[in-house]
Amino acid sequence: MTRTAMDSLDRLESEAVHIFREVAGEFDRPVILFSGGKDSTVLLHLAVKAFWPAPVPFPLLHVDTGHNFDEVLDFRDRTVERYGLRLEVARVQEWIDDGRLAERGDGTRNPLQTVPLLDTIAGHRFDAVFGGGRRDEERARAKERIFSLRNAFGQWEPRRQRPELWNLYNGRHRPGEHVRVFPLSNWTELDVWRYIAREKVELPSIYFAHRRSVYRRDGMLLTAGPWGGPRPGEAVRELTVRYRTVGDGSCTGAVESDAAGIDDVIAEVAASRLTERGATRADDRLSEAAMEDRKREGYF
Repeated sequence: MTRTAMDSLDRLESEAVHIFREVAGEFDRPVILFSGGKDSTVLLHLAVKAFWPAPVPFPLLHVDTGHNFDEVLDFRDRTVERYGLRLEVARVQEWIDDGRLAERGDGTRNPLQTVPLLDTIAGHRFDAVFGGGRRDEERARAKERIFSLRNAFGQWEPRRQRPELWNLYNGRHRPGEHVRVFPLSNWTELDVWRYIAREKVELPSIYFAHRRSVYRRDGMLLTAGPWGGPRPGEAVRELTVRYRTVGDGSCTGAVESDAAGIDDVIAEVAASRLTERGATRADDRLSEAAMEDRKREGYF
């Protein structure tokens, strides 16, 4: 890695650490969204650095669709145990079982995460919620603030967002409101992978090349699971693939890849012209404004 790239990572790390400490001093009940994916794992790594040698002073929260990859859930639990943290899990299945939510016809549960997330935030009175969103991922995220104010219903209102100049963040909020905080806003996918390489951050094996039975749907390689599929006419093949992003298995696609190590992944990401969400997330294709709609409703 060049000196320039290392200097850039140092600046990004310093900014993220500053944001964590700012939130710790300004809010009463922060929480970190943690799924075991690469971005939330880097987020947790930065939180550990921000408060070391003291423990991370916030709990973790995962909204579990019930359609997650086993490798990622195993990694999530091992990581929580290693750091000795408290993990709150909001299981979408529980909301379906008691009638607060209904299964979608297409089988995907990603859009169903909003209600469990907002219910859990309200139930625990979390006033700051850290997320691993980055501006390079998608158009709706590109215009997001680092401190994103949400109203009492968890919704995003564009006119109430504050300017952020000179690394000054305004966390003021009314009772019942909360702030979403995105310390990785200014990072790119390539920055994340270079940081993972530099810091030797452990990740789920699913991010590296492995053999998997997949079928093609809408230009993506999906794997069979409890979410259903393949449909008639969708041939299953065993290919060497990896995942650029992980989420609900019904809408998260793999990419064909021989990148078995971090250096290989970095080279692959550097050559790519598609973001990981644009290439492998079907939930972002539900409509032209799918992510914008989810942000307004209160998920992102």
